[in-house]
Amino acid sequence: MKKRFKILLLIVLIIAVFMTVINLIPPKHVIEENPFITTENKPMVVAHRGGKILNPENTIKAFDACMKEYEVDVLEMDLCLTKDKQLVIIHNMYINSYCDVEEITGNTERHYVINYTYEELQNFNFGYKFVDQEQNKPYENLLSGVSNENRKEVIAANNLNIVRIADLFARYYEEYPELLYIVEIKNDGDLGKEAADILHRLLTFDYPNLVNKVVIGTFHTEISQYLEKTYPELLTGASIGTAAKFIITQMLRINLLYKGSFVCLQIPMSYKIKGIKLQLAKQNYIDRAHRCNIAVQYWTINQEADMRTLIDMGVDAIMTDNPKLLTEVLSSYK
Repeated sequence: MKKRFKILLLIVLIIAVFMTVINLIPPKHVIEENPFITTENKPMVVAHRGGKILNPENTIKAFDACMKEYEVDVLEMDLCLTKDKQLVIIHNMYINSYCDVEEITGNTERHYVINYTYEELQNFNFGYKFVDQEQNKPYENLLSGVSNENRKEVIAANNLNIVRIADLFARYYEEYPELLYIVEIKNDGDLGKEAADILHRLLTFDYPNLVNKVVIGTFHTEISQYLEKTYPELLTGASIGTAAKFIITQMLRINLLYKGSFVCLQIPMSYKIKGIKLQLAKQNYIDRAHRCNIAVQYWTINQEADMRTLIDMGVDAIMTDNPKLLTEVLSSYK
């Protein structure tokens, strides 16, 4: 009996020593200098969809406000392919939620981006459905009395047309050289791969100074794998599966089991799995991600109390629909 106890005790000690040793071994860094890890004593301000509470989301009007009115460090956006393979900025893969397509066409079915050319999409007012904080619709009647031949001109003059990612890069490339971007590829399958190819061309040939300033994410495993295999030089965020694996290995405190290639961990403060709510805003997750030189970014944070919690925890970035509020909260820490 004593012998069995000694053997059991020895096994426990060996496991304890093993766990201690592997956690002392520094984990491998995917990138030595991660531009998405804050170097200041505050998180980066990330304008989710260009700050959709304040302006019509994903429009130049919204993005310009972020740059000129608020202290935004990062612009966050989603990308979809058009019928003529232009990569445009829009969250949903259909446009009904944002513009006057139903009123113009008389058709309330979903109007998918992939079924329109970029030029055709310029006919729609992407501020039409926007509701401001006073519950007004300031751009609903923008085109009242405007002839059909002048629609595009008026929409563009008000910066309320759909935008190509290439045009956004061109707009800020020289004026805001330190600006960072978080982009998500919405298309899956071959279309998602084409979107990745376009991004690679833009970042490699047209705007090479952005190659380490843009992190690419997707919810589609095949696109994550395609990016990792085909364009390993591009920075990527964790997919859902990869993020889950990272969290699990950190919960178990087993650094050696982590073999990810992402530079940003983009997670909510909590997440439900089969009715079980997991708290993800934990100091040890942040600390252990930083050991791997991985930036920790939380989404989508619109309440002041949550912002302050994350600021106090030392996160790298806070994604918010209201960058004005986050900027005001951060200013109170100075």
